[in-house]
Amino acid sequence: MTWRRFTQIDVFTDRALGGNPLAVVHDAQGLADKAMQAFARWTNLSETTFLLPPADPQADYRVRIFTPARELPFAGHPTLGSCRAWLDAGGQPRAGDEIVQQCGVGLVRVRRDAARLAFAAPPLLRAGEVDAGTRAQLAAALRVDVSALRATQWVDNGPGWVAAMLGSRDELLALRPDFAAMHGLKVGVVAPCPDGHDAQFEARAFVPDLGVPEDPVTGSLHAGLAQWLIASGLAPARYVAAQGTALGRAGRVFVERDGPTIWVGGGCVTVILGRVDVDTDGADV
Repeated sequence: MTWRRFTQIDVFTDRALGGNPLAVVHDAQGLADKAMQAFARWTNLSETTFLLPPADPQADYRVRIFTPARELPFAGHPTLGSCRAWLDAGGQPRAGDEIVQQCGVGLVRVRRDAARLAFAAPPLLRAGEVDAGTRAQLAAALRVDVSALRATQWVDNGPGWVAAMLGSRDELLALRPDFAAMHGLKVGVVAPCPDGHDAQFEARAFVPDLGVPEDPVTGSLHAGLAQWLIASGLAPARYVAAQGTALGRAGRVFVERDGPTIWVGGGCVTVILGRVDVDTDGADV
């Protein structure tokens, strides 16, 4: 039996139970891929991460990110939550208040201040307008008329996101998707909030093929959305986005363009500290 430090952190919130929970297994050396996947399936959270020593000398640590169904090369709330867990466990970054994470897409910078952590949005692997067939599939999956999609765009930075904009927050919150019609699409939907709301946009994320029908708060989606919305003039260079309302959460994502870099940030609240015993090869699962 090998006990490893375990942390569960609520991400994109300043109060426990308001954001998206992340399970973090520390000192994950020696765990087989099968064991990591089995543990992620068992936690049944949208993502579970495993902290490892970096293979790249520029990185402070390495992380592997698993949904209940498969491994991801990058994800946003696991980036912030893993960084918070690594720092709280005594991690010392090489560059003061900027931490460098190694993951499947390469090196991701994370900066910290007194209020929150923020990651630098990685470059898009796929961008641009979607074709007519995909647009029709999006409308069918969201159970809306194609005319309700004010704009659509590929915003894939690793997970495979395709995004759609609706006309209002009410339309967004009324969505009752047809998950079977998504046929493997990872769908992010965004809409403007009314005047007086504390956020400028509300978003929802649907990824049923990863075992997560709706994700509470999704950093990778917001990183992709920000690059699209800011570049196209649909959003200002700094804004706040809400997510999780439909699931009873109150996630808040803080987006800021600083020169060529878009930073995606939020609060991280530690909820559980403990130890776990993960079977090293997953043979009994």
